[in-house]
Amino acid sequence: MANQRAVSIKELQSKRFNSMPFDGEFEACFGRPERTGCWIISGPPANGKTRLSVRLAKYMTRFGRVAYDSIEEGLSLSLQKAFIEEGMEDVENRIQLLDKEPIDELVKRIKKQRSPDIMFIDSLQFTFKTYAQLKKIIDENPRKLFVFISHAEGKQPAGRVGKAIEYLANVKIRVEGFKAFAKSRYGGGEPYTIWEEGAARYW
Repeated sequence: MANQRAVSIKELQSKRFNSMPFDGEFEACFGRPERTGCWIISGPPANGKTRLSVRLAKYMTRFGRVAYDSIEEGLSLSLQKAFIEEGMEDVENRIQLLDKEPIDELVKRIKKQRSPDIMFIDSLQFTFKTYAQLKKIIDENPRKLFVFISHAEGKQPAGRVGKAIEYLANVKIRVEGFKAFAKSRYGGGEPYTIWEEGAARYW
């Protein structure tokens, strides 16, 4: 077991963390989060989950190298549409789109030099069978940020792993009716509108 020591209040207050200085509507919703740990984005189909995930992936290229692993659907029409409409070609040199790359291959990719700093994994249910498997990849890569995209059961992430990760995630995002509702350890809390017209029709 690694040696542990007490940390003074002064040490804690002076410690610097690698945060992402979000601004505008993203800061209002998510605060200014760390670039480590994990997030979860959950919601029913056709409510804006993929669009929000792609938009966040593009925005986060400001703060590090991003990979988007479409494990469940691969290079689908819906993903193509989201990438085109979000103008992802503007950041094509700072994002890697992975076509159904399994988690063991993603782990190898993470270990390489100049590997992605931020990983979007779609979906949680298609990638991890147990919470222990998910927790292991997070614990072994403490300088990375993992953003898991999840199916939903009601207003909660689906399945045992989805429900368990809610306790671990630093940012929990529920998508419904083309709006994102976040619970973040870094502030924020304002709803974020993904698609104005769709949200107006829904709400």
